[in-house]
Amino acid sequence: MTDLRDEPLVLGIETSCDETGVGIVRGTTLLADAVASSVDEHARFGGVVPEVASRAHLEAMVPTIERALKEAGVSARDLDGIAVTAGPGLAGALLVGVSAAKAYAYALGKPLYGVNHLASHICVDQLEHGPLPEPTMALLVSGGHSSLLLSTDITADVRPMGATIDDAAGEAFDKIARVLDLGFPGGPVIDRYAREGDPGAIAFPRGLTGPRDPAYDFSFSGLKTAVARWIEAKRAAGEEVPVRDVAASFQEAVVDVLTRKAVRACKDAGVDHLMIGGGVAANSRLRVLAQERCEAAGIRLRVPRPKLCTDNGAMVAALGAEMVSRGRAASDWDLSADSSLPVTDPHVPGTGHGTGHTHDHVHEVSKENLYP
Repeated sequence: MTDLRDEPLVLGIETSCDETGVGIVRGTTLLADAVASSVDEHARFGGVVPEVASRAHLEAMVPTIERALKEAGVSARDLDGIAVTAGPGLAGALLVGVSAAKAYAYALGKPLYGVNHLASHICVDQLEHGPLPEPTMALLVSGGHSSLLLSTDITADVRPMGATIDDAAGEAFDKIARVLDLGFPGGPVIDRYAREGDPGAIAFPRGLTGPRDPAYDFSFSGLKTAVARWIEAKRAAGEEVPVRDVAASFQEAVVDVLTRKAVRACKDAGVDHLMIGGGVAANSRLRVLAQERCEAAGIRLRVPRPKLCTDNGAMVAALGAEMVSRGRAASDWDLSADSSLPVTDPHVPGTGHGTGHTHDHVHEVSKENLYP
């Protein structure tokens, strides 16, 4: 039996959007998951403001790292590596995280791993359900992404199968919540109202589901427009808008398309595992419908608990730990943020060959003196 202490201890930093996440894992065991959210600061604007997010990360970074270390009961010197989201995401927000990770890694003399935000969302499921099967189909749905990805090696081979051609699912939830005057963020509140509504009350369209449409791509712009116009027509006629029925019918249209295409992708690729991640994966109806359709198709469904679905440092640490375990090359000190980092790059390796080789030039004085 493997001693838990033999597995890599990695700290992960996530700052791609509006949440400062710091996680610590040992192998596939979660030790700490500290999050500082700036969502309340963005709510009055109806969406995330990049400059506000970046400043919030700056203020929250050190306290959140210290909180994670305390929660995990480990010293920073005990770490085997530091992982950070290098992209995709908001450029300014990413830069805060990358800069912090480089500073800590250099001061501690530890290898640095710049990793992909989307690949991290897939890898986080290892903290919930153990090692990922290879291959695994992943449906990632959030405010910025709606993607179908095929992973044969989460550290080196993630292939895009389909993606949104306009609004991501999470964006659509936010916009419809705004039209209904339900506030921001829209996902949780739409989910809550939908539980008391009739999902079949209004026949909203299902985008890109025709016989000649792309099999695995998504489109939610038309749905968003159709819902907004339906609401406007009701208001113009002086009629009361049935908020719960609208929420339920809109939500059903979204999750119907997501689950239908995900199951089809699994069947076509001959993959018997589907993992769902990203903020929208916390949606209760998506989880239920995905489970029903996967069971009917003989597909095993893996969905992390809701807290691990939203952006968090644990997912970054999980992928970092996998990089260490598999001996992937660490990133160089000139690692930078890449707001459009493709998912085909699960991490940004340096020029070294193997864990930590790009960090041999760290002077002993930095290891001993920069971080007491």
